Amino acid sequence: MSASPQTPEAVLRRLEWSVVRRLQGLLQGDYRSLFRGHGTDLADIREYQYYDDVRHIDWNVTARLDTPYVRQYQEDREITAWFLLDLSPSIEFEAATVSKRVVLAEFTAVLSRLLTGKGNRVGALLFSAGVERLIPAASGRRQVLHLLDVIFKHRVSRSAPSTDLGKALDDAARMIRRRSVVFVVSDFITTGEWEKALGRLAVKHEVVAVRLFDPLETQLPDLGLVTFQDSETGEQVFVDTHDKGFRHRFVKIAAEREDNLRQAFAKAGVDALELSTDDDLVDAIMNFVEMRKRRIAAFSGNMPTEMAS
Repeated sequence: MSASPQTPEAVLRRLEWSVVRRLQGLLQGDYRSLFRGHGTDLADIREYQYYDDVRHIDWNVTARLDTPYVRQYQEDREITAWFLLDLSPSIEFEAATVSKRVVLAEFTAVLSRLLTGKGNRVGALLFSAGVERLIPAASGRRQVLHLLDVIFKHRVSRSAPSTDLGKALDDAARMIRRRSVVFVVSDFITTGEWEKALGRLAVKHEVVAVRLFDPLETQLPDLGLVTFQDSETGEQVFVDTHDKGFRHRFVKIAAEREDNLRQAFAKAGVDALELSTDDDLVDAIMNFVEMRKRRIAAFSGNMPTEMAS
């Protein structure tokens, strides 16, 4: 990850050389394991491949030929991706490395550049207390620069209402009318319930949860007496981090939150990419690709033997 960005052009140029080119070389044939298109016009029927969405299997043809076949749609070669971007105050958290906001910007730029490089379209919805801005989907490098520029310039007032992820997800479900790939990029620090809203969005779209976090949010070092401030509400509290009992309770609560988040993603039926502020972006994305490949292969393995052969 990098320090705070200067200009969208400089940041994108650096990412193209240091991240995008490496990922293009590593992904190659695995590209569709990360991105899958959706369409409505049937173009062809072909034999099933391990990266295919099992929802596209043509069961009539499969039963007749005793080999899995999938329907290929006209738009399978084109993808529309939306980035639902959390730009609430908690995203500004920055410890020893960089802020979650910088990680959000770099991830969005890299994925957008990979997609637009294949002729696909990307758009974005920026949210805090619900969706606050929509950037219509478009293709090309200029669109990626536009997304970066908006992310860098967007400011959230400290007096703004607390983050409402559930409302943002429902807003996105109403605004994105055509089936798309939706990346929910957030630290998932929010008020209210959001799990059911995520599930509703996943019914209509292919959803990937990208959870941003800083290591200090899960492990608390011995720093003595420090002031903690709630980034969403501004409320402050003094704590003694030298107290081993306090640090132990902090870690326990953080671990419980981690488990609850993973269970929520699984229940909603979405894949999750956990992205730390000290992660290597290439490694994180490639690990995610491998996870998706294993999940798809395992899901296919659960089909009836005569269908999976």
